[in-house]
Amino acid sequence: MVPEVIDSERNEINNLRETNQVEFNKTLIAKYLQNNGYMLDIKNLHAKIGDKEILKGIDLHIGPGEVHAVMGPNGAGKSTLSAVLTGRPDYEVTEGTICYKGEDLLAKTPEERAWAGLFLSFQYPIEIPGVTITAFMKAAVNAKRNAQGLEELKAGEFLKLMKEKMALVQMKPEFAKREVNVGFSGGEKKRNEIFQMALLDPDLSILDETDSGLDVDALKIVADGVNTLRTPEKSAIIITHYHKLLEYVQPDVVHVLKAGRIVCTGGRELIDAIESKGFDQF
Repeated sequence: MVPEVIDSERNEINNLRETNQVEFNKTLIAKYLQNNGYMLDIKNLHAKIGDKEILKGIDLHIGPGEVHAVMGPNGAGKSTLSAVLTGRPDYEVTEGTICYKGEDLLAKTPEERAWAGLFLSFQYPIEIPGVTITAFMKAAVNAKRNAQGLEELKAGEFLKLMKEKMALVQMKPEFAKREVNVGFSGGEKKRNEIFQMALLDPDLSILDETDSGLDVDALKIVADGVNTLRTPEKSAIIITHYHKLLEYVQPDVVHVLKAGRIVCTGGRELIDAIESKGFDQF
């Protein structure tokens, strides 16, 4: 993000705040601007699992309201990046910094990162036998509210909110009584991930190959949910091999990640180039 863009965003934020077009959290906005206008600021990030170094100097800067696509071949480090951001303990950061909303993300536990508004849609959602979607999400929502100093939602309030979000992703109401992901098709699991995202209302969403295994109809439903949740203050990272999801969710910036490094950054033209000639060109 260049200084002119930062100044433009600062003016836009001030105008929106003055006219009450969007209810912004003033404290968080101040932190973003103190951090050069970025919600997420990654500098020279190196990470390994065991003795194997996977990320080899990642620089990534995401402003409020921006959607960034991270594309790359298998083994490039895309899922490692999402794992490091969300605090998976088997990955070790050996060098670099991650600043999220003006604070050191690496100093936070995975739970604290989630409570601060970070969300990961898993590439391979797991099943949780014996736990219904309603019970699971009520616990998650109220844990976040407790961390933010808010009162827990009462049963009726939560059920009303849940129904609204299920309708957003065209999820049948009877799914609320089902065990988390148990017996779900691949598309249903991914739709459930977007439902969780809608219910938790994160500031930064990471979609780790959410398009994997989806047919066209399910892909459109997921994309509609993601687009509906886009606001001027909420950001997203879309990690994918393929261009299809990016036809429905338009990214502001596209990065190519290869061999642990971001080797190219651009716009829509990169998606077209990858579709045409693959990743070997980079």
